[in-house]
Amino acid sequence: MAHGEVLEFEEYVRTRQDALLRSARRLVPDPVDAQDLLQTALVRTYGRWDGIADKRLADAYLRRVMINTRTEWWRARKLEEVPTEQLPDACVDDATEQHADRALLMDIMKVLAPKQRSVVVLRHWEQMSTEETAAALGMSAGTVKSTLHRALARLRQELESRAADESAGPSARVFEREERERCAA
Repeated sequence: MAHGEVLEFEEYVRTRQDALLRSARRLVPDPVDAQDLLQTALVRTYGRWDGIADKRLADAYLRRVMINTRTEWWRARKLEEVPTEQLPDACVDDATEQHADRALLMDIMKVLAPKQRSVVVLRHWEQMSTEETAAALGMSAGTVKSTLHRALARLRQELESRAADESAGPSARVFEREERERCAA
């Protein structure tokens, strides 16, 4: 890679790093994993930087690399998880409503398959059009629409299920509050 292209890539990373990290955080819930995902995508993109003719499409290219990398990681994971009847309650560090809503949303996003999660992230967080999302994920616009429809229905179902669990009674809410306070301590 020519010295000018190296400087161009460095400038691109400097100006777009925060936005790209936000995208990575939406693809993987753990902040450290999100940083690793972004770094891996940047390394992979660096090697092909001179092949990106239209640098205005660099964000889309990098998002695609992040999605592919996340999918590789997901496929390579070792399943050491033990299925249980009931999911543990999520601890929320910040008591503000906005942070609680965001934590809940990130938690329920875990129920989605990787393809569904990618479509939701690109359409709703990245505010990409159906066509842009289809191009980024290598699928048809119809597939994006149907995948998004199923993903949102699954998220609604999960929210309703959690709301029903929460309305189980005052003792459940007291237990939940105590659990939150225990986690915050």
